[in-house]
Amino acid sequence: MSHNVTSSKIPDAPASPDGQARAQRSRRMRAGVRRIGRWVVNALLVLVFFFPFFWMAASSLKTLGETMQFPPSLLPADPQWQNYQSAWTSIPFGKYLLNSCIVTASVLLLQAITVVPAAYAFSQYDFKGKNLLFGGTLITMMVPAQLVFLPLFVLFAKWHLINTYASLILPFATSAFNIFMLRQTFNQMPRELIEAARLDGASELKIVVRLFLPMAKATLVTCALLTFISTWNDYFWPLVLTTNDAVRTLPVGVASMRASESGINFHVLMAANVLLSLPILVIYLFANKHIIKAFSYIGDK
Repeated sequence: MSHNVTSSKIPDAPASPDGQARAQRSRRMRAGVRRIGRWVVNALLVLVFFFPFFWMAASSLKTLGETMQFPPSLLPADPQWQNYQSAWTSIPFGKYLLNSCIVTASVLLLQAITVVPAAYAFSQYDFKGKNLLFGGTLITMMVPAQLVFLPLFVLFAKWHLINTYASLILPFATSAFNIFMLRQTFNQMPRELIEAARLDGASELKIVVRLFLPMAKATLVTCALLTFISTWNDYFWPLVLTTNDAVRTLPVGVASMRASESGINFHVLMAANVLLSLPILVIYLFANKHIIKAFSYIGDK
C-alpha cells in the first residue's frame, strides 16, 4: 500500500533586523557611490568644455601683463572693458563681421533650397538609381575639404571668382549630412496622412510645407545650427580662396591679429575671440532643446 505524501513549500524565514539594516546600508552606499560618480563625471565635463570659454572670457578682461604672468591669475584684478574696443578697432572688424553674416546667411538659404527637396525625394519617391545616388551623396561626407580645395581653386580662378562671395558660398550650397538627417525625419511621416492630403488635392509643395516641415522643425533647427557653426567658424576656405580683405570673414580677420608687428596682444586677441564666439553661444542657447529630439530620428528606418 503506497501513501501519497504531499510536500508543502516551507516559507522563507523573515530576514532578521540586522540583515535588513545591512541591506539598507548597502543600498544607500551604492546610491551614494553612483551620485559621487555622476558628480565627478559632470565636474570633468564642465572642466573640459566650459573652462576654456571661461578662461578666454577672463583673459579678455585682463591687462597684457596679467595674461603673461606666472602663475596665471584666474580672474582679472581690474576688468579692462576697453579691450573689446581695441579688438574692434585693431582690425576692420565691422567689415569682417558683415562678410561673415553675408556668407553664413547665403549658405543657410541655399541649403534650405537644395536640402529639403533632395531629402523629400529620397524619402518619398522610388526612382531608378535611388539607392546608388543616395549612397553617393553619403560618400561625399568622407571626402575632406583639403582634398578638393585645389581643383576648386583652379576652377574658381578660371571663372574669375577668387576674392568674391561666390567662392565662399557655392562649395557649401548643399550638405550631404543635412540631407541624411532630414530624410530620416521625413521617413517618420505616416503614409496615411500623405495619401489623405493627396486625395484632398494638395500639391507636393503644399504637402511639404504643411505636413513635412512642421513635423521636421527640430531637425531643421538642428541642421541650421550645425551649418551656422561650421560656416561662421570656417577658417580654411576663406583663407585659401581670398588674397585680400575684400570678402574675408571674421575667423581669418581675428587670426590676422596674431601677425602684429608689435607682438601678440593676448588680452585683445581673447576679446576678439569672445566677440567671434558670442553669436554661436546665443543661437545655441535658443536652439539646444531641439538637438536631442532631432538626433532621435537618425536610427529609424
